[in-house]
This record gives sequence, C-alpha cells and structure tokens, in this order.
Amino acid sequence: MLGLIISLIVVGIIAGAVARLVVPGRQNISIPMTIVLGIIGSFVGGFLGFLIFQHDPMDGFFQPAGIIGSIIGAIIVLLVYIRVSGRRSVRN
Repeated sequence: MLGLIISLIVVGIIAGAVARLVVPGRQNISIPMTIVLGIIGSFVGGFLGFLIFQHDPMDGFFQPAGIIGSIIGAIIVLLVYIRVSGRRSVRN
C-alpha cells in the first residue's frame, strides 16, 4: 500500500511537470498541485486506456495508468482546468 502511494506521487510529479511543460503558457500552480495534477491525470489516462483497449477488466475502469498514459491524462486535466477556471496562460 505504501509502495503504491509513493509510486503515485513519483509518477504524479513527473506527469504533472511534463504536462506543464507541454501546455503553452505559464500556469500559476504550486508543486503540490502539480503532483495532484499528475495523479488525477494518471487515473484519467487509466480510464481512457480502459475505454480504448479494454485491456484489464478485472481492475475495473478506475485504475492508474503507466507513465505515458499519465502524461496524456495530465495534459487533458490541465487543459480542462485552464478552460474551467477561466484563468489564462500568461505568455512571456
């Protein structure tokens, strides 16, 4: 259980950081929010992977994804967050 939590945090920081680098503009979110972004993105990526491939029905549709799925999910979550919150990315 502890290993799962630690791996979710590590994947979360990597996926959240890559998503923030890929999405243009500057997002004013903190490092803990970047980790949360990556963790939520991991579950979004796992859900999308289940919908597309229906690979592992034993775990259900709510499961974490690998690093590629987590990055894709984090990008989607970040774009939705920017759109919903009404905040504009600041271009420098």
